[in-house]
Amino acid sequence: MIPTNNADSMMPKILAPVRDRATFTAAANAGADAVYMGIGELNMRLHHRGIDLNQLPSIVTSAHDRGMEVYVVLNVIVYDHEVSRIDEIVREIKSAGADAIICWDFAVISACKKHAIPFHVSTQASISNSSAAKFYENLGAKCLVLARECTLEQIKEIKHNTSCTIEVFCHGAMCVSVSGRCFMSQFLNCTSANRGECAQPCRREYHITDKHTGAKLDIGDGYVMSPKDLCTLNILDQVVATGVDVLKIEGRARSPEYIATVTKVYKQALLAVEQKAFTDECKKDLMKELEKVYNRGFSTGFFLGRPAEDGWAHSANSVATEKKEFAGFVSNYFKKIHVAEITLKAGKLVDGNSVYIQGKKTGVERIEINGIRYHPDSTITFPCSLRIKSGDEVYRIVPNKS
Repeated sequence: MIPTNNADSMMPKILAPVRDRATFTAAANAGADAVYMGIGELNMRLHHRGIDLNQLPSIVTSAHDRGMEVYVVLNVIVYDHEVSRIDEIVREIKSAGADAIICWDFAVISACKKHAIPFHVSTQASISNSSAAKFYENLGAKCLVLARECTLEQIKEIKHNTSCTIEVFCHGAMCVSVSGRCFMSQFLNCTSANRGECAQPCRREYHITDKHTGAKLDIGDGYVMSPKDLCTLNILDQVVATGVDVLKIEGRARSPEYIATVTKVYKQALLAVEQKAFTDECKKDLMKELEKVYNRGFSTGFFLGRPAEDGWAHSANSVATEKKEFAGFVSNYFKKIHVAEITLKAGKLVDGNSVYIQGKKTGVERIEINGIRYHPDSTITFPCSLRIKSGDEVYRIVPNKS
């Protein structure tokens, strides 16, 4: 049984990733305590540009109205010609009212100190011991995002030896190299992971040839450069016992339904831990929810020591149990009679179909539609109690057979 009520507690906060208004609303509606985002430049997810600086004040206001904090990520490597721009960006982030900047380059840290905005030290700094934690604490850091290589015991030790807030990743994609420091994409495509441009060549299937004999091997099953996604759900009670303050979800490039599902699941799991209801049945039910959205299979990473032998992905693509297909968009919502009108653009929708409806103000909502009435102009109407918005996108949810 999955607990559904929310309660104030001393449990870790959930920090969710966002990249636009829709994902922000999805994270907020799912119960995130704080959100983090890149901005349109100097962004470690450059292919998904993130929030523009001129949008940041309204995002911050919306978050603060909901009791959430906002952190802006500036954790790329920085070159000399960009230092003055960093100073401008930090000043604008401070002016927008953001709560902190996540960084590790000392040029960015210096700008944060100059403009008196709190800074959190990124996992890019690879903090894995108490001495390093104390160094950044003395430098003025408010929060430390520990290296992903840390075990539960090491996390507990570091937490005991610093007064900084301690944050760890709890779910999401993992890199076989030191996160962000891999040069494979740079060598092959001249797109730097350190600058948010990684093309993820490590996730692909490769053929290797012995130059002496001509023998060929397929490197596919196992994808030896592509680890499974981190998932701490089954050991969440052990993670909580280390005393960590923040659980961070990876996924600034992910979809609204991914962010909403993962955030909601971990909030429910924390509540179950608090209520001593974190049973095998609870874990099983919650894991089924996680498996519905994008993943490459799950691993506990380094939390329990060396990752398990089956820690490699077995596919270059998602192995989620479900996927979404674009169906159309909301063309009208009749508030007085609670009826939605959908203009179909691809395929059909029938009674019993489950759909995602997503948009800037709606975030993402999953509903099962029934009572459909078909109209000759490629529109359908059906009863809908949710106050969705005209222009929201509609996606049909189908089993993922890949």
